[in-house]
Amino acid sequence: MAIKSSKKTDDNTKERVISPKESELDTLNEVKLRPKLLVDYIGQDSIKKHLDIAIKSANIRWEPLEHILLYWPPGLGKTTLSLIISNEMWVNLKHTSWPAIEKQADIISILTGISEWDILFIDEIHRLKPQIEEILYGAMEDYTIDIMVGSGTGATSIKMDIPKFTLVGATTKLSSLSSPLRDRFWNIFKLDFYNRDELGKIVRRSLNILWCEIKNNEVGDIVAKKSRWTPRIVNRFVKIVRDYQTVGHDVESISGIEKIFDWLGIDSLGLDYLDRKILETLNSFWLKPIWLNTLSSIVWEEEDTIEDVIEPFLLKIWFIERTGRWRVITDAGKSHIETTVYNFK
Repeated sequence: MAIKSSKKTDDNTKERVISPKESELDTLNEVKLRPKLLVDYIGQDSIKKHLDIAIKSANIRWEPLEHILLYWPPGLGKTTLSLIISNEMWVNLKHTSWPAIEKQADIISILTGISEWDILFIDEIHRLKPQIEEILYGAMEDYTIDIMVGSGTGATSIKMDIPKFTLVGATTKLSSLSSPLRDRFWNIFKLDFYNRDELGKIVRRSLNILWCEIKNNEVGDIVAKKSRWTPRIVNRFVKIVRDYQTVGHDVESISGIEKIFDWLGIDSLGLDYLDRKILETLNSFWLKPIWLNTLSSIVWEEEDTIEDVIEPFLLKIWFIERTGRWRVITDAGKSHIETTVYNFK
């Protein structure tokens, strides 16, 4: 059995610039880049259309919006959509995530503290404990919660009304969400990766907001191409380009912008050292399947991170194949790592 160390000591300890997971720096910087209304939101057209109708209907009926579940990889706009929904409904947004809801008292405090029609956004909702989910059942269905008064044999349950609200849940693992909780969401939306044209629009919009003028349209195309089809990574790259332009680096030429990505260790498809390490590890097994726990031990990365953060893009571009437990590199993935010059700086 492979033994995994809980301490990472190799290059994986560095923050990956192409990680779709939100960092503290993203939270601070994305405030000005995030669209505030549906009309400004780029991509996910079918979801936008449905949300637009649902929001208008709720406002006309003077009722809270039905509960919404958003799923798939991080960085595609789940948090942004929750903010837009609250703006379109003219209500407050309460943002929380599973680590902040450890006890039943935590979720009860949140539910009793929100105002009528408010949006409660819970990130990584599939990680909630079963006892927390049980409180959400009644809260989502009839806007009530059961509170235990007393202890032992004399304890009694009191049903308490709470403000009518809309729960927006976000998850990277829809299959890990319990059926009773999943069934209580009226709208379940799968966010998909963005295409090159949509990413190009995001690049131009973000550059404009940051007062970063780049006349060469090919530069924006290169940034979009390397962003792994993910808006969060696009905006991260845009801010990096802005910084290089501010200090006088050439960002107008193809060679100048490619040099920046070489320094970042990002190849032509947006793959970095960890993607490369995974592909090379799979390739070293001569196209034989590798179990996930074995791969995790070799590259010194958590299994959840490989599954939720790294693999979705590699699967999308057909560089790997997987079942529940094993992975194998494809001919396309093998060709890429054998023919692409990669910078590990």
